[in-house]
Amino acid sequence: MLNYHVTLTKDDNDTLLATCPDLPEVVTFGDDEQDALGYAVGAIEEALAARMAHKKDIPLPGQHQSGKLHMVRLSTQTGLKVLLYCAMRRQGVTKAELARRMGTPRQSADRLLDLNHASRLDVLDAAFLALGQEVAVELRERAA
Repeated sequence: MLNYHVTLTKDDNDTLLATCPDLPEVVTFGDDEQDALGYAVGAIEEALAARMAHKKDIPLPGQHQSGKLHMVRLSTQTGLKVLLYCAMRRQGVTKAELARRMGTPRQSADRLLDLNHASRLDVLDAAFLALGQEVAVELRERAA
């Protein structure tokens, strides 16, 4: 779904500093690579939620050409919600307008953009359809 690049840098106290080139506000750390990447996922999700709450643009993951970058994958649900938010911004559609198009209460649209709320897939699908878009699912073999 959405894979953001993370840079890991050895810190001066034997930890790894994790940053995200696409989201400069993301700065976290961990005791080792796995720990730092795990915290990076949480920090990226928090940065995305903050951008959504403040009605700011969200940069989708970029193409980076460096051997020092690691990739972290956001959950499918988080990815769908971020893509829904981006589609709404591109089209100039507010939460109230999305709710109107879907024929649901405004609170339903609020929950669709809440990264901490587990939304049903059929409701997310209906939201994309209300924007004239559809979700396509693709299954791929995982890279080793």
